[in-house]
Amino acid sequence: MWLDYFNSELSRSQGRRVPMNKSIKKPQLSELVAAAKKNGYDVVENSAYHPKRTNIESGYISFTKTNTKSSYVKKLSETLSIVRGENRSK
Repeated sequence: MWLDYFNSELSRSQGRRVPMNKSIKKPQLSELVAAAKKNGYDVVENSAYHPKRTNIESGYISFTKTNTKSSYVKKLSETLSIVRGENRSK
């Protein structure tokens, strides 16, 4: 799961996979990892450059897939906003 899937500053053609109301501004890899762990996924995080934007550093997480990719994207987008809210309140 690329970090860019959840970035509200990107268009769909640039790699965003969730609707604008489910995306967040400039998501961090640590937030995506925290959201995945909240959903019970055992993740491996990697810093990398997304193939569509080789000049901007991004990142992705990988985990064992047992369902469709779109279902994981949906779950993570919902949890990502919760994680962002928890980080702000600290």
